[in-house]
Amino acid sequence: MRSHFFLSTLALTLFAACNQQTSPKAGSANVEMKKDTIACAPGSSKVDTTIIQQLTGMKGVYKNGEYKITVPQHDLKIVVDGFRIIPAMGLSSWTCFTPCADSVMVMGDIVLTETDLSPVQQEVIKQGFSITAIHNHFVRNHPNVMYMHIDGKGKADKVAASVKSIFEKVKTVRGHDPKESKPDSVTNTLDIPKLDSILGHKGEWSKGVYKYTIGRPDVSLQEHGIPVSSFAGLNTWAAWQGTPERAAVAGDFAMLEKEVSPVISTLVENGIEVVAVHNHMVHEDPRIFFLHYWGVGNAEKLANGLKAALDQTGKAKLH
Repeated sequence: MRSHFFLSTLALTLFAACNQQTSPKAGSANVEMKKDTIACAPGSSKVDTTIIQQLTGMKGVYKNGEYKITVPQHDLKIVVDGFRIIPAMGLSSWTCFTPCADSVMVMGDIVLTETDLSPVQQEVIKQGFSITAIHNHFVRNHPNVMYMHIDGKGKADKVAASVKSIFEKVKTVRGHDPKESKPDSVTNTLDIPKLDSILGHKGEWSKGVYKYTIGRPDVSLQEHGIPVSSFAGLNTWAAWQGTPERAAVAGDFAMLEKEVSPVISTLVENGIEVVAVHNHMVHEDPRIFFLHYWGVGNAEKLANGLKAALDQTGKAKLH
């Protein structure tokens, strides 16, 4: 009888202990999540562009409440498969400031040489920012470059000063300001109306590159609880140069989980190289994957291949 009582008591004690270990304390994990979440509706806050310009020393573009600074890397002379890669083909660093109450969130993408990488990432950490991705955009590119995504949030003046320090570190390591070098241009004799017709979008010209930027209005993306717009990096893009017979197209797809495999398969089946698959963010909801691609060949064939891949994503399915 006594042993039966002892076993019953032991079982109850173990059950209670297990419950304590497996059940979260009142809001422990949830409280942490909420601490890291800043909910701000689009357009509910304003970004102080004046103080950002003053502290960074760089002018940007204001759009729908957000402010974006772009730094073209004119000093990097990149060649891939005989095509020159200029800023419009994906060779620009940028940071986008998104306001939330009395703070701002900054997300950006910094173009780095192999020599830049270590000192610049040390500066990013020193400034209290997070590094959320390091990846390539190209293969067979000479010289080699990498892209580092950064994420920070706080008061506008502090965050702007940090952005300034990060860009200054790039200048210090290279020994010059990347944007001050003479800009290049490329040859483009493509049939643009035909490309527009195939892809169902219109692009913009820059130094001989014709670039499409396609948003994802079907996806309500948030990072730290703050909406992420097409302007701030939630987009698919395609940059073109060359001739109708031998064109080059480089770009990036923004994809939901279920779209990753179909998009990759479609691109590869249509002769377009997928050169990188990765994340750009860490705390995003829903999860978003990005891939970079590179295609060389007949322009019309490449455009049809891209259209087939776009048809695998929600944006295209809206049309």
